[in-house]
Amino acid sequence: MTSLKINTNPQVVTKFDSYPPKVKTKLERLRKLILETALETEGITEIEETLKWGEPSFLAKKGSTLRLDWKEKTPDQYAMYFKCTSKLVETFKIVYGDTFNYEKTRAIIFELDDKVSTKKLKKCIGAALQYHQIKSLPKLGL
Repeated sequence: MTSLKINTNPQVVTKFDSYPPKVKTKLERLRKLILETALETEGITEIEETLKWGEPSFLAKKGSTLRLDWKEKTPDQYAMYFKCTSKLVETFKIVYGDTFNYEKTRAIIFELDDKVSTKKLKKCIGAALQYHQIKSLPKLGL
């Protein structure tokens, strides 16, 4: 296993601190899964953690941006967003079916009380972090 360089914009910490406590815990868990997956994925040595559209975002070289957020208008949900023009969410629906709840081609939606399927979610995260290397593989290699 290699080391992972994490370049974190200080505004990300401020954003996480702005979430309600229960939401913050859930989003921090997703952040941990993203960083664990990056560390475990061959070829990923660096990840950028920044804000895009005011949301915590993660990007690895040759990957597609992952974003996390919670919205006041849907207080019992939080989400992991993917680039909507990619084949990511479309492929997750085919491979994992109703394991997750999806928002069109852009997100996996979680309820605050959901038990998240960590193993499968890490596969989705890995696909996003390597997207430009795997996008031509059948079902993204999943």
